[in-house]
Amino acid sequence: MSSLSLAVRDSHTMLRRNLLHARRYPSLTLNVLLTPVMLLLLFVYVFGDVMSAGIGGEADRSAYIAYLVPGILLMTIGGTTIGSAVSVAMDMSEGVIARFRTMAIHRGSVLIGHVAGSVLQCVLSVVLVGAVAVAIGFRTTDATVLEWILAFGLLTLVSLALTWIAVGMGLSGPNAEAASNSALPLMILPLLSSAFVPVDAMPGWFRPFAEYQPFTPAIETLRGLLLGTGIGHNGWLAVAWCLGLAALGYVWSRSLFDRDPK
Repeated sequence: MSSLSLAVRDSHTMLRRNLLHARRYPSLTLNVLLTPVMLLLLFVYVFGDVMSAGIGGEADRSAYIAYLVPGILLMTIGGTTIGSAVSVAMDMSEGVIARFRTMAIHRGSVLIGHVAGSVLQCVLSVVLVGAVAVAIGFRTTDATVLEWILAFGLLTLVSLALTWIAVGMGLSGPNAEAASNSALPLMILPLLSSAFVPVDAMPGWFRPFAEYQPFTPAIETLRGLLLGTGIGHNGWLAVAWCLGLAALGYVWSRSLFDRDPK
């Protein structure tokens, strides 16, 4: 069997293994999904009129739903990838990775299985949260089919980038709890972006951080694609951030994984 065939076969096996684990322990996924859904409902039904008045000058809850949903979707991806960090850390601490190293399997397939499984879970989580958003009034009537395809591609690319970072955090953490804590910024950073209010409405001392962190261009790009409005330079910035983070996470994860166990 060629090296490529072996890598594909073993990666598929590891993907099945991780999906089976996710199915057997659904509580982790449900706990991660609960936060963005609760924030969505809270900001729409409790703060929606006030927030929309502060942004647009008049109370319009439906307009604020349209503004809010893209940021919630990105937050959902960040929260889902925390489960990847925990899963990788559990494999490391329980000795599963050490066993895999002694077996005749493609070394990269272990990480590829984790990443592919996490990306699939991110996409599923986004679909579920998106369904809740549609149920409470979110509409994208002005978006074209091409913009829908580009939005889906962006969500997948963000999932891939954040998953590789989360895998590196899981490999570097001494246990599952430490990995979960180290990956928490992946869910907190969207709170400090343009997810809930425009960057222009933020205090001057805080605005540069919110504007130049990776989630803001991704949220603005997704918002423009879903609502059929312009995205300006945010599209290129979002893609550049995603590719850079994916490359960084990949190199970091491979270096940690290939390191000889102590």
